[in-house]
Amino acid sequence: MSIGTVEIITGRERRRRWSVADKLRILAECEAPGVQVAEVAARHGVYRSLVFQWRRQARDGLLVAEPTPEFVPVRVADVDRRDEPLPEPEPTPPPSRKAAAIEIELPDGIRLRVGEEVGLVALRRVLAALRG
Repeated sequence: MSIGTVEIITGRERRRRWSVADKLRILAECEAPGVQVAEVAARHGVYRSLVFQWRRQARDGLLVAEPTPEFVPVRVADVDRRDEPLPEPEPTPPPSRKAAAIEIELPDGIRLRVGEEVGLVALRRVLAALRG
């Protein structure tokens, strides 16, 4: 009598926490010519509806890559500046008009005040971060 192997198929894992980088990598695989979303989703063990949800989030600006940290050159100078006077602060110009702003209060009590200079993509990213 021979002993065989048994493979247990449990289906897709539920409630896995995918990193933003993983989501974007899977979405990039889906963009290749001739690739079907269902095949990519099955290869990674996720439902294709979840991949479509990530695609919508990326299109709406809610799923974006984290900025890459960069090194900044720094030079340390050994200078004694105790005798130098401090520069005069530049006067702030008077406001020409009152800037338009909206205030958003989330259900948990967090208030967010946004000026008109904030773009839609940035606002969506902030709201997504506050929602958790």
